[in-house]
Amino acid sequence: MFSKLAIFFNQPKKRNWAIILALLGTVTPVVGLHKFYLGQPLWGVIYFLLSWHSPIPRIASAIDTVWYLAQDRDQFNLRFNSSLEDWALPRKLDPQQLEAVASALRELERLRLDGLITEHEFEQKRRKLIDC
Repeated sequence: MFSKLAIFFNQPKKRNWAIILALLGTVTPVVGLHKFYLGQPLWGVIYFLLSWHSPIPRIASAIDTVWYLAQDRDQFNLRFNSSLEDWALPRKLDPQQLEAVASALRELERLRLDGLITEHEFEQKRRKLIDC
């Protein structure tokens, strides 16, 4: 159970989930989930504890929702996914490697159409080629 939670919290944060969780905090008693999701557990606890006595965390959640909506993907990633490996930097593609992958994909497609490999095998090999 805890390993699944650790995997969930170590994955790249998605802006849509942050928006949904922040919006959820404005209309339900569950306030601060978006802060836990974004790796800010102290703020999540503060939002949750203050929600018992005042409407301030709900207002702050509404402001967070608008703030996340106003950010573009790169700004959000810079703020909340900065530990990820160079997400903002485009990959430098080697033209020879790109051509080799393209020809391998064409060959795989030909094998699939000829019935020499199954759809499942095609998909596995295609994903392996693209991930290289």
